[in-house]
Amino acid sequence: MFDNLSDRLRTTLANLTGRGRVTEADVDAAAREIRLALLEADVNFKVVKDVVGRIRERAIGAEILGSLTAGQQVVKIVHDELVELLSAGDRTFRLQGNPSVISLVGLQGSGKTTTAAKLARHVVKLGRRPLLVAADPYRPAAADQLATLGKAIDIPVHRAPAGTATIDITRGALDEARRLTRDTIILDTAGRLTLDETLMAEIAAIDAAVHPVETLLVVDAMTGQEAVAVAQAFAAAVPVTGLILTKIDGDARGGAALSIATVTGIGVKFLGTGEKTDALEVFHPDRLAGRILGMGDILTLVERAQETVDATQAKQLEEKLRKAEFTFEDFLEQLQQVQKMGPIGQLVSMVPGMGGIAKDAQDAVDRGELKRTEAIIRSMTRHERREPAVINGARRRRIAAGSGTSLPEVNRLIKQFSEMQRLMKQLAGGRGRGTLGGLSIGRR
Repeated sequence: MFDNLSDRLRTTLANLTGRGRVTEADVDAAAREIRLALLEADVNFKVVKDVVGRIRERAIGAEILGSLTAGQQVVKIVHDELVELLSAGDRTFRLQGNPSVISLVGLQGSGKTTTAAKLARHVVKLGRRPLLVAADPYRPAAADQLATLGKAIDIPVHRAPAGTATIDITRGALDEARRLTRDTIILDTAGRLTLDETLMAEIAAIDAAVHPVETLLVVDAMTGQEAVAVAQAFAAAVPVTGLILTKIDGDARGGAALSIATVTGIGVKFLGTGEKTDALEVFHPDRLAGRILGMGDILTLVERAQETVDATQAKQLEEKLRKAEFTFEDFLEQLQQVQKMGPIGQLVSMVPGMGGIAKDAQDAVDRGELKRTEAIIRSMTRHERREPAVINGARRRRIAAGSGTSLPEVNRLIKQFSEMQRLMKQLAGGRGRGTLGGLSIGRR
């Protein structure tokens, strides 16, 4: 979502860091570029004015101008201001009570139903036993979707017969939670295509009936400044305790996601980063600011790896790397593990200094290059995967035909893999056992 903004900011700040000492004129020029970048990204204009003003005021301080590292210090100032911008509101996620009731509210199409399932998976990780509740009596398809999602993630779903009043559904959910010994209730409430008094009155009635500890507004981050207006309207009508921004992985400009907390005073608590039920991140302002500025986000990358990589397999792989015994079978396994962690572009953007090539990496995946690589490896026999040296010309032609790729593509992959194996053998043999112990999974 933040590709264009990231590119503009990185280019502007790179011009400063390349200068060493900077003048007030340099700061003013950079401030203008930052202002344009934020406005083009659809950040609220009042927020832009305040942020850029603070950046300029701090950047022309006597201790910064004239310093040999002035450019780097300005980068830090921009980072700090982005963090401050994203940190507005209370971001604490509360789960008091038994059962603890969480109400998800928002307009139709914002992604509430999918988000309910994502949040259920998240609270399971926190040691809770959630119950999903189809609290939308107007759209049977929404209840069906929630039931399907609940079955997929092995979490029970409470739904009532068609025509049941919303209040009766939520009260029935309390009884169901006690019967099933579930300590967390997640309500997927009804949405509307537009804001209306009936919707607000219904949400207020739910609040009065079951007293949710969290009323989380699910907002489509791709709707731009309209998302800010929606958040303000909901906050004026019901006690919204936090925001969940969905479709952060989309191709919108992203400015609303940056300014919504500051404008509304409601903290962003979670980000929806994809369509799968595991694509929900706890919101960390410093991490998102780092990604936007190309500084990376190693902590989130490590957390994703810990969730998807089996510890035993990781230890076995490390031992193979030590002994330079890494095969095409191991390579295929790692491709699959990496894909489980999320979109490649997102992962690359989390590596410090790699933000500039994140889009290219994702484009390569979108073009099918990763799938072609996987197809080539799967077209090999087990013996060929373990001993690539036996793959002669005839075998290569068979592999190309079997994978639906070309002979040059097969040759290129085998050559790259052979070079990687040779490098690992040199490292293992030249520096002694244990030298490769620090290599992380996927680092090739």
